[in-house]
Amino acid sequence: MIEKIGVVGAGQMGAGIAQVAAMNGFSVVMNDIKEAFLESGTDRIEKSLASLLKKDRITEDEKKATLDRIETTLDMRSFENVDFVVEAVVENASLKLEVFRQLDKTCKPGVILSTNTSSIPITRIAAGTKRPADVIGMHFMNPVPVMKLVELILGFATSDETFQTTHDMAVKLKKTPVAANDFPGFISNRILMPMINEAIFALYEGVGTAEAIDSVMKLGMNHPMGPLALADLIGLDTCLSILEVLHQGFGDPKYRPCPLLRKYVDAGHLGRKMGKGFYTY
Repeated sequence: MIEKIGVVGAGQMGAGIAQVAAMNGFSVVMNDIKEAFLESGTDRIEKSLASLLKKDRITEDEKKATLDRIETTLDMRSFENVDFVVEAVVENASLKLEVFRQLDKTCKPGVILSTNTSSIPITRIAAGTKRPADVIGMHFMNPVPVMKLVELILGFATSDETFQTTHDMAVKLKKTPVAANDFPGFISNRILMPMINEAIFALYEGVGTAEAIDSVMKLGMNHPMGPLALADLIGLDTCLSILEVLHQGFGDPKYRPCPLLRKYVDAGHLGRKMGKGFYTY
């Protein structure tokens, strides 16, 4: 029975996953490499809960109970007693592999190790452990407390039992799980990132301003957010990482990241988290 969930990473995604798990009655251990990151993640959760309280979606008691269920730690050994893990560190394959090697050594046998990766092959991550049957992709959408979808990605060795347990876990988190096979970008980003990349090319080539491009997609295609504003929300560094995985994985030039995207990332204009991307925040 799953009662305690470990979350690796206290950033935007990790904090959101920890919040959703705690709101739905699970004890949560949230880990990161610096105390400042943990404090930032906890602050993010408190602000999100305060917003829900202000909108009368939760009570003061529910807010307090949610926060009481979350403990933070710098020590991965705190995961010795968790029943399920979600890894949500930055989109870097070598870093994720190292995290999974540590989790494999630390967690009890049979504990499922899931990754919130948005594009890195699950099979490659699982191969770095001694429990590949227990490794699965659990790709939450941003912002986690709001978005209903969780993409479940089956690696080459992922067992049916691991899939079913993770599926049931997603339902308990009040999410809608959708299965995908282990191809670069899975379903969501294989479709989304080429659209965002094409919008960046349109800006790069002077087809229209950022505002014009986003307005066309919002008003003409009924998208709630334009692709450039969405890229800023996701993080331009993350978009670039995903496009590089698609480009390398398929070897198809249609996934080539736009040079303007690389320039923005090189300049440190990564979107909302840095206060500047295609727009200024």
